[in-house]
Amino acid sequence: MNARHNPVDPAHISVARSRLDAKLSRELGDIILAALGDPAVVEIMLNPDGKLWEDRAGVGMTQIGEMTASRAENLIGTIASSLGIFDDPIIEGELPLDGSRFEGILPPIVERPIFAIRKKAIFVYTLSDYVRDGIMTQAQADKLVWHVRKRHNILVAGATGSGKTTLCNAILQCIADEDPDTRIAIIEDTRELQCPVVNKFPMRTSESKNMIQLLRATLRLRPDRIVVGEVRDGAALALLKAWNTGHSGGVATVHANSAPAALTRIEQLIQEAGVTAIPAVIAEAVNCIVSIQKPEAAKRRVEQICTVSGAGSDGYDLSFS
Repeated sequence: MNARHNPVDPAHISVARSRLDAKLSRELGDIILAALGDPAVVEIMLNPDGKLWEDRAGVGMTQIGEMTASRAENLIGTIASSLGIFDDPIIEGELPLDGSRFEGILPPIVERPIFAIRKKAIFVYTLSDYVRDGIMTQAQADKLVWHVRKRHNILVAGATGSGKTTLCNAILQCIADEDPDTRIAIIEDTRELQCPVVNKFPMRTSESKNMIQLLRATLRLRPDRIVVGEVRDGAALALLKAWNTGHSGGVATVHANSAPAALTRIEQLIQEAGVTAIPAVIAEAVNCIVSIQKPEAAKRRVEQICTVSGAGSDGYDLSFS
């Protein structure tokens, strides 16, 4: 007997999604929902003491309320279930309500539940916006446009919360303006990058496919440029290989406190893959490093734009803008 195909009822999916959204809205509460709807809020965090904090652009951290441990645990449990994560105290993924990046941690790793919600960008900051707001100079913006036109690979470096993803989005907007017909591969753990280029294919890592595997698959999909949301572990080696095999003009982010430190960090990540890092190979792949930082009690600022022209026995050949 042939098995009968039973298509999934779209109406059933719609009802289930509506119920999930309603449940999440109740568990998040009015304070968090208001923060999620506020374009100026960048991130929302819950600490073990039950205090809620928000990071507001141009203002910094502010306490906005409190949440009980039981309510936080219910919220994290609902999100984990919707993501298909079970029996794991660390929950990572996209908030089903709006696609924001969610990181939740449950006991016994922490004393009481904690989480951070990094909001998905509502609008894209352009390089002109950065100049207008004093985050970078006109000369720095012009230098970035020059690197984009030259199809140079750009590494955006900064600490957590420094604005690497937002700056990466601005560079992607610049690529769209300067090279609208390019084909871009975008690889991320969570969807955060906003790319206005029409010919693009975003990919996300999963439990079964890591960034290294996606980078390898990407090479068979004929991208002109390869963009990685954040370079971690041995994926750095795979990215350098991809950038060094005719796929120039890419963008990636890395955690580092300066342009030179970004190269050191790439070396460390390559070594984590069990391979000796060769500075000349790194210098061939990474053409430009943009360092953006957020000093204590100050607004974000592009500290350095560094051109990497090679590497020798004395280290990397760097010129700063």
